[in-house]
Amino acid sequence: MRGLANHQRRWASDTVPANAVVSLASSPGTESTSAEEYVEVTIDLQEDDTIVLRSVEPAAKVINIDDGLGTETPSSASRSPTIKRSSSNRLRQFSQELKAEAVAKAKQFSQELRAELKRFSWSHGHASRVLSTSTSSSAQNGGGGSGFDSALAARALRKQRAQLDRTRSGAQKALRGLRFISNSTKTNAWNEVQKNFDKLAKDGFLYRADFAQCIGMRDSKEFALELFDALSRRRRLKVEKISKDELYEYWSQITDQSFDSRLQIFFDMVDKNEDGRIAEEEVKEIIMLSASANKLSRLKEQAEEYAALIMEELDPERLGYIELWQLETLLLQKDTYLNYSQALSYTSQALSQNLQGLRKRSRLKRMSAELLYYLQENWRRLWVLSLWILILIGLFTWKFFEYKQKAAFQVMGYCLLTAKGAAETLKFNMAIVLMPVCRNTITWLRSTKLGFFVPFDDNINFHKTIAAAIVVGVILHAGNHLACDFPRLINASEDHYDKLIHDFGEHKPTYWDLTKGPEGVTGILMVIFMAIAFTLATRWFRRNQIKLPKPFDRLTGFNAFWYSHHLFVIVYILLVIHGVFLYMVHRWYKKTTWMYLAVPVLVYAGERTLRFFRSGFSTVRLLKVAIYPGNVLTLQMSKPPQFRYKSGQYMFVQCPAVSPFEWHPFSITSAPGDDYLSVHIRQLGDWTQELKRVFSEACEPPVAGKSGLLRADESTKKSLPKLLIDGPYGAPAQDYRNYDVLLLVGLGIGATPFISVLKDLLNNIVKQEEQADSASDLSRTSDMSVGSNDSTHNRVSPKRKRPLRTTNAYFYWVTREQGSFDWFKGVMNEIAELDQRGVIEMHNYLTSVYEEGDARSALITMVQALNHAKNGVDIVSGTRVRTHFARPNWKKVLSKLSSKHCNATIGVFYCGAPVLAKELGKLCYDFNQKGSTKFEFHKEHF
Repeated sequence: MRGLANHQRRWASDTVPANAVVSLASSPGTESTSAEEYVEVTIDLQEDDTIVLRSVEPAAKVINIDDGLGTETPSSASRSPTIKRSSSNRLRQFSQELKAEAVAKAKQFSQELRAELKRFSWSHGHASRVLSTSTSSSAQNGGGGSGFDSALAARALRKQRAQLDRTRSGAQKALRGLRFISNSTKTNAWNEVQKNFDKLAKDGFLYRADFAQCIGMRDSKEFALELFDALSRRRRLKVEKISKDELYEYWSQITDQSFDSRLQIFFDMVDKNEDGRIAEEEVKEIIMLSASANKLSRLKEQAEEYAALIMEELDPERLGYIELWQLETLLLQKDTYLNYSQALSYTSQALSQNLQGLRKRSRLKRMSAELLYYLQENWRRLWVLSLWILILIGLFTWKFFEYKQKAAFQVMGYCLLTAKGAAETLKFNMAIVLMPVCRNTITWLRSTKLGFFVPFDDNINFHKTIAAAIVVGVILHAGNHLACDFPRLINASEDHYDKLIHDFGEHKPTYWDLTKGPEGVTGILMVIFMAIAFTLATRWFRRNQIKLPKPFDRLTGFNAFWYSHHLFVIVYILLVIHGVFLYMVHRWYKKTTWMYLAVPVLVYAGERTLRFFRSGFSTVRLLKVAIYPGNVLTLQMSKPPQFRYKSGQYMFVQCPAVSPFEWHPFSITSAPGDDYLSVHIRQLGDWTQELKRVFSEACEPPVAGKSGLLRADESTKKSLPKLLIDGPYGAPAQDYRNYDVLLLVGLGIGATPFISVLKDLLNNIVKQEEQADSASDLSRTSDMSVGSNDSTHNRVSPKRKRPLRTTNAYFYWVTREQGSFDWFKGVMNEIAELDQRGVIEMHNYLTSVYEEGDARSALITMVQALNHAKNGVDIVSGTRVRTHFARPNWKKVLSKLSSKHCNATIGVFYCGAPVLAKELGKLCYDFNQKGSTKFEFHKEHF
């Protein structure tokens, strides 16, 4: 049997993976193929060389042995298996030995299985008899010990079933849900722990209080201390300090790859009295500990309720405790509860797309493809920027050569030419810098055909680009005048100056004379005002990234930016004056500054005038005010009759009680079909902080059943502050209808522009279904009616509205505070209830909770799964939408979308921090290179 042993070893290692199912068809060693009977033995081959018998059934497959290769083929029509033998005597002998060995093992396994099943059925029957006996006994004697015995028997039966159901693959899956240390698999993880020990140790010992920091669990110190105590109890010790060797022992247990070991540690953390049982109070304590480690204050408050939920699930016999195997069962069956809000499934086309991206291309083809994609994505920006740059070059060149022909060039040289060329570009830039902030004009233009050629979404970026060009122009113009040509003029010889008498007068001016005149004073004042405005408009000052001591702290923040930007009113007045009093230009029609500025200034002034009067007419009545966790203020107001908007747009809000001059933009969170307007405002600056304070004074604690920390409505006794609105204004998300599929990504309060899109999309879906139902009813009615042929031919079908192009929407909301989910709880529940076709898929991500798989969030995941399975509500968000933990894997998200929606155009809309915008933009670029799905990325700008 040596050859057989070798064959078995090769077969097990080469062909059968771990935990594989193997079927052997064999019979007693007989040569008659017609009379042979075979059985099919299904076994599991474990990694520890043990074999688990699964079933023994009549064979339905045939093993063909030809040239040493075994293949399975369907049986004949009579379903009687046969074995095709080769002419080789050695192969025939080998097959007979294999059959004999398999039959012997099959007989042994079948006998053991029958014995096991007999014992199992006896146990089941015994438990049933005990239960019935105890029931009658309890009825006669009022309960007693027999009821407890029956409960124990029922639990023993469940334990036996659980042990039979447990598989190694399930254990491996559960193991991924019990990681105590995220980076424990790294080779240098222990080295880092050793370094921490050396830093924290005192007299060669690490104290219990420093254990969390030493093993890298600084953010969840309470959890780490419980882990320390559990490991100490396993050694029958209660210590306050450990040596490095003991720390290594603890570390080895924490990072042990054995599922049973990790499960036992987790169990020991809960089982503080070491009786091998977990009572409801101990479950409550570990829930509170996990909630504290993950910053889930509400879960901590409801720990008692969720502990009862776990006990109800795991202790149906009501013995008052659960054991290790029950906790293991919950871990293994966790995924059966998490059958809601599942991730997208891969399709067969995913592989072809990935392979297409992996095909090697030459460097020239790769570069040409990247260039082509870049041009496709940025051609609108490129032609606008190219036109703008060409105009600047043309203006600079024109003035440069014009002044080169003048006598002043002989005295002041190229400094004069550079200053005059820069001055001409300044006139043009100071004119067009106003156009990108004419929001009403841009909102109107983006709805025209011009919106296809001009990237109106980049209006603020273009405004900043022009401002940067103005800074360069000011440096060139003022710098050359003050530091170059003025000194050359005052130091010029009399012969050279005689050529400039007509421009500067008979007496050669001094430096003071040149700067004290209207030209010099206006120029210097403009430089000062523009320097102030440009400095306070930078990100560091506007977003309070620079901390200044009082009273200079008022120079930072949005208010400083807002008021300093209005210095440009003075700058434009000075610019016109500066353009009139020119040294070397004397004819009025050559003083062209006012010509550049006339149209843009009039358009901008008209915009501001329109906003002033429109805001006065658009008076709104506050219907509801609510203050939510996370410093978010929700304002729901009446919608003026003339206020028409699209989902994704925004409006400006002013509160005279806070400031009579400041207007701030906020996304509209209500849908166009709603009879009200709503905005969600998060406290981020001084204006929003004061706004929240003003409304807080008028709010009251909510009544039962109402959300929010504070609320107010029209019935509130205190009067609500007055509110003015202006808008609506265009934003990228309003064009969501142009895409087949939507990927909406919001970070924190950045979810606001997409709430309106989701509500509008849901309303459209409901309307389309209603229209489809009414159309089908109408067609049935038409078919039943009888009319003449002429009337049928002359009937004019009504004009149908263009169907909605968008077929699916995926909403990813990432936030770091549990209370944030209260902001849009009603919307999410409404979508989950009305979206019967699954058009909208929502994913909530809470970054304060450790990623799924971490032991610190394992119990939370269990409770989450149980509560949703029983009540249909997520314990974290309080909605029907599942909350994921940590951050999304965006590469995986886009990969699944590209796999599911091949050849589709997916609009990726993002509102949040710039860091993620870069990552999403790059991923869209990468996936556009690989497959047929096209991603178009848009970022919200205000």
